[in-house]
Amino acid sequence: MGKKQNKKSSRSHNNLQDGAGKKSPLPGYKYGPLTYLIIGILIFTVMMLLQQWQSVEEVSWDEFVKNVENNCVESFTIKDTEITGKLNSQGNASRGSKGKDTFVVYYKPEVQGKQLGELLEKNNTIKINTEPPRIWLWNLVGMVFPIFLMLGILYFLFARNLRSGAGGMLMSFGRSRHRLQSKDRVQITFKDVAGIEEAKEEVAEIIEFLRNPKKFQRLGGRIPRGVLLVGPPGCGKTLLAKAIAGEADVPFFSISGSDFVEMFVGVGASRVRDLFKQAKENSPCIIFLDEVDAIGRKRGPGYVGGGHDEREQTLNAILVEMDGFDTNDQVIVIAATNRGDILDHALTRPGRFDRQVIVPLPDLKGRLEILNVHARKIKLAPDANLERLARGTPMFSGADLAAIINEAALAATMADKDYVETADLEEARDKVRWGRAKKSRVIDESDRKITAYHEAGHAFVQSILKDADPLHKVSIIPRGPYGGATFALPEKDRLHYTKRYCMALLQVCFGGRIAEEMFCDDISSGAQADIQQATIIARQMILTWGMSEKLGPISYEPDSGLRDLMYIMPVEKEYSEKTAEEIDNEVKRLIDQAYKKSKELIEANKDKLEKIAKALLKYETLDADDVKLILEGGELDKPTVSDLLAAERAKNEQSNSEQKGQQE
Repeated sequence: MGKKQNKKSSRSHNNLQDGAGKKSPLPGYKYGPLTYLIIGILIFTVMMLLQQWQSVEEVSWDEFVKNVENNCVESFTIKDTEITGKLNSQGNASRGSKGKDTFVVYYKPEVQGKQLGELLEKNNTIKINTEPPRIWLWNLVGMVFPIFLMLGILYFLFARNLRSGAGGMLMSFGRSRHRLQSKDRVQITFKDVAGIEEAKEEVAEIIEFLRNPKKFQRLGGRIPRGVLLVGPPGCGKTLLAKAIAGEADVPFFSISGSDFVEMFVGVGASRVRDLFKQAKENSPCIIFLDEVDAIGRKRGPGYVGGGHDEREQTLNAILVEMDGFDTNDQVIVIAATNRGDILDHALTRPGRFDRQVIVPLPDLKGRLEILNVHARKIKLAPDANLERLARGTPMFSGADLAAIINEAALAATMADKDYVETADLEEARDKVRWGRAKKSRVIDESDRKITAYHEAGHAFVQSILKDADPLHKVSIIPRGPYGGATFALPEKDRLHYTKRYCMALLQVCFGGRIAEEMFCDDISSGAQADIQQATIIARQMILTWGMSEKLGPISYEPDSGLRDLMYIMPVEKEYSEKTAEEIDNEVKRLIDQAYKKSKELIEANKDKLEKIAKALLKYETLDADDVKLILEGGELDKPTVSDLLAAERAKNEQSNSEQKGQQE
């Protein structure tokens, strides 16, 4: 119950002969815009170099004779029927700025050879080089090689990608974007998975099939083609799939449902075909489709845009591929989603995803096991109580519990502790649930008083009522959007919510508002979250759980399938306006009844609640033992927040002075 500060609240196996000796396909290189830019720059550079190499001017025989007679030629080389020469400074000056300093002239030795000899006798200052005639084959290679080079580049860029499927020429859009982890890299096993023992037992058959397929073929049994993991976020669906691959010691193809969808039509279906093709080549293996609801939603009016929708085409490709498996393919498809109710029925029918494994939020035992798994990586103090932490984290997922352990380790590190203590674990839990404590926030004294009495009202009612969860601690330190909070510590996980428990929850919700009204002569917006929570509980009691004596055991909630369509079309109520009025009256009756009982309880114990509020103003945080001592008439004797801050400052000053003394 929180008071809002503002208005807005390798193991090897023996029977993998079907997949033995097969090499994993090489991953196709995907060309991006940068690759094509670099290739274009290289081609442009080569063309410029070729242009520079060919900066030779062709001249006529008469002009060549004239240049030789005028001593404008520095040297030339005779190559069969070709003379390549270079002009000297005088020749360059006579040709102007546009002329080139090298030239080439073609002549016929049988016709102009005698004249060339006479020129050389008269101008003996010219340097003459001779070169043996080139073989015609080299001339042919020189002409053909550039052509083959360009054809090779074109093949490497385009023709090679045509084998990728649809969209292959457009940067390999048709290739699957999966991540392949070989059996040597999958190190996660069932030892790393805790809190979902039933789910682990249910997938044990798949592991046994991948290890020993002949065992199932002996009696004609067929392993499920696909397994659908359904559960809330953070409960370990992906971790369980990796553990299956690690236990079975097979390759693991991992891809998200959103990776199939692109702006080009047909790309998703092409990627599905490519993924299953590579999986069959590497069988036995596991394909893991994470967030399969991105492409597996129900088809039909109100769900997708029509028969040509890209997601529907991708879904059709998955359906065809999964139905096209042979019995000996040994390819298991595992999909994970937290919205199993919106998946298409063709996807969940027998023969495709014919087994659904529920991965729920962990219970008390499961939370303790998960905490122990993550606590193996950190140094825990001997007095660290993980069982108490597990009790205080109902409805926490495995990811939340891992975050608690990590946050506790970080907090202990920042405080220069040698071990992670219970206080660090408690602070980490509150931080994950409510946010970081804002100890530096300057709060007006009147607001602080309202917060103290508000939280004291919650804490008092929580402590007195036997049907409510036991009190854990109460604090007026701002945390997240809340100005204070009262924490309960459930003794067990509740599978059923009794009417007495729900009425106790309603009374706890209104304890803060009643305390404000009684001791502060006013009410504030801090009870917004409490009122909202109480309204939700009361409506749930009436509409869903049938806890109204007047309306009886009748469900007035809309069907879950219709709720998914509410954002598309309005859903009519399944009851009359008169019944709706009776529902509103019953909700108000329950809330008024809880408000009245809570007010009577507080009025009879005003002095005790006031003591709790004053203790909160002094110490800011009280645990269950402190509140119990106050209710029994005792006096608290522990350091206040100011004392703790003063001790911390003195400790820091002493440490700084010791460091200065050592430096001197």
